[in-house]
Amino acid sequence: MTDSAATHKPLDGTLTQRLLRLWPYFRSAKTGILVAAVATLVGALTEPLIPALLKTLLDRGFAQGNVELWMVPVALMGLFGIRGIAGFTAQYALSYTASLGLLNLRRAMFVKLNDAQMTLFARQNASKLSNTLVYEVQTGSQLLVTAFLTLTKDSLAVLALLGYLLYLNWKLTLIVLMVFPGLILIMRVLSKRFYKLTRDSQQATDELAYVVEENALAHRMVRLHGAQERQTQRFDRLSVALRRLALKSTISTASMTPLTQLLASAALSAVIAVALWQSSTSGVTVGNFVAFVTAMLMLITPIRHLAEIAAPITRGLAALERGLELIEHTPEQTGGTHTADRVAGAISLHDVWVRYPAKDGGTAREDDDSLVALRGVSLDIRPGEVVAFVGPSGSGKTTLVNLLPRFVEIERGDVRLDGVPLTDWTLRSLRRQYAMVSQDVVMLNDTLAANVALGAADAEIDEDRVRAALASANLGELIERLPQGIHSTVGHNAAELSGGQRQRLAIARAIYKDAPVLILDEATSALDNESERLVQDALSRLMKGRTTLVIAHRLSTIEHADRVIVLADGRIREQGTHRELLQADGLYARLHAQSFRPETGN
Repeated sequence: MTDSAATHKPLDGTLTQRLLRLWPYFRSAKTGILVAAVATLVGALTEPLIPALLKTLLDRGFAQGNVELWMVPVALMGLFGIRGIAGFTAQYALSYTASLGLLNLRRAMFVKLNDAQMTLFARQNASKLSNTLVYEVQTGSQLLVTAFLTLTKDSLAVLALLGYLLYLNWKLTLIVLMVFPGLILIMRVLSKRFYKLTRDSQQATDELAYVVEENALAHRMVRLHGAQERQTQRFDRLSVALRRLALKSTISTASMTPLTQLLASAALSAVIAVALWQSSTSGVTVGNFVAFVTAMLMLITPIRHLAEIAAPITRGLAALERGLELIEHTPEQTGGTHTADRVAGAISLHDVWVRYPAKDGGTAREDDDSLVALRGVSLDIRPGEVVAFVGPSGSGKTTLVNLLPRFVEIERGDVRLDGVPLTDWTLRSLRRQYAMVSQDVVMLNDTLAANVALGAADAEIDEDRVRAALASANLGELIERLPQGIHSTVGHNAAELSGGQRQRLAIARAIYKDAPVLILDEATSALDNESERLVQDALSRLMKGRTTLVIAHRLSTIEHADRVIVLADGRIREQGTHRELLQADGLYARLHAQSFRPETGN
């Protein structure tokens, strides 16, 4: 895991302050909250009516026989009917509120994810981000709905029953009230421990999910190298750690129930003893005594629920706070105000330095050269020029081209497109000027047309233009074979297509975009000769009339570039045409010789 400790730091503040952070996402459902509050209040007010009904029956019905029999079932059914309707209304209203708040929160998280600085994806893996956005906030929302329904319902029930107890016998009620300080102490101590265990469990769950994600992505290599046993041991180790945390959490939550029941039983014993003494001295009626004890027994359940409410609230808040951390603590990538429909394609770099952040997410030391990717690079590229970048692995080629759409930010220096600093451009307008074809082809689980016209809404896709782009990328035969043509779904990352077909599909996407600047990053590095021929043929059509930046290990693919830039250790070492650099007999000549070194057999 490469996540820094800072990414797991919980949000500060009291419980009220932490809940208020969620309010902006839930305030659009204020009507639902109001309906839930009214329904809960109605349900709570019916609680004292049960012991009151018993008191009436005992004092007037059995003793004096002046209560009509039909009134008993009518009263009971009416009472529980009101309680049922109120409970259903409250639960539905809170669920409506929670689902709307969850929708707003998820939307804000997804927008932040798409606008965040690229360093976010270096610090956090895909499994953690998807787990937070999809599962954590869903679980947190459900827990909070249940918890707040219980909290409001049982709090009002306790207040209503206490009010009735005070009305019946205020002296006995004082004994009942002595239980509450103990309950508050138990809830505070155990909730703090449970919150820590919840955060630790989230971290352990992320690590376990990451192992699953790695093994799903690298399933061929795991099997090829026989690494199943080692990966299973790794999975088991993290699973056992998560199990221990789950058991500790269970201990924290389960201990609340016996402690609260012990306090309640002590109070009940004292009340019964005092009530019996009062009945012998002051003539308390049977109905009064039964009503008081019944109301007190009815208090035990909501009090126990309130004592246990800390666990779901803590777990729910901890889950939702991960979403808030992503929204509040992830810096957005910002741009300027400059826009242009289409640039000429002039690119200039002046004394550009790039330093990658430290692995822990902190700031790298100035004297740490291991994280410096580019060192004082200066370069001018003319509109329509084809420039090839070569050099050993780690020389800075990919970093340099990733500066242009601002996938990487410079530490110091100046980068301009058509004479305008990149930071002055709006990000949307800047990135509209570039098309990219790389060795790592990424396709969405959508139709062929949607992948080629990526970024366009379904209604905006020009199907004739999509077909022309596919044909230009030598994929005309593929369209004819697919059952639904360009409307066929390509599946997960178009895995059922060959490497050459996927590469040409990426070229078709670049052809459809028709951007003035083209970036080719190792576009043919993993292809066989036949696939490479088809891809090179498609690329030659794509490159016409565009400023093109080419990165390739196969030097044969860049011999016809207008200029070759040779990088090493983050610096430009040589530049010139292919022929000039071979005649100079420098680094490029050595790389070229290595590329065409004949293989030796046994």
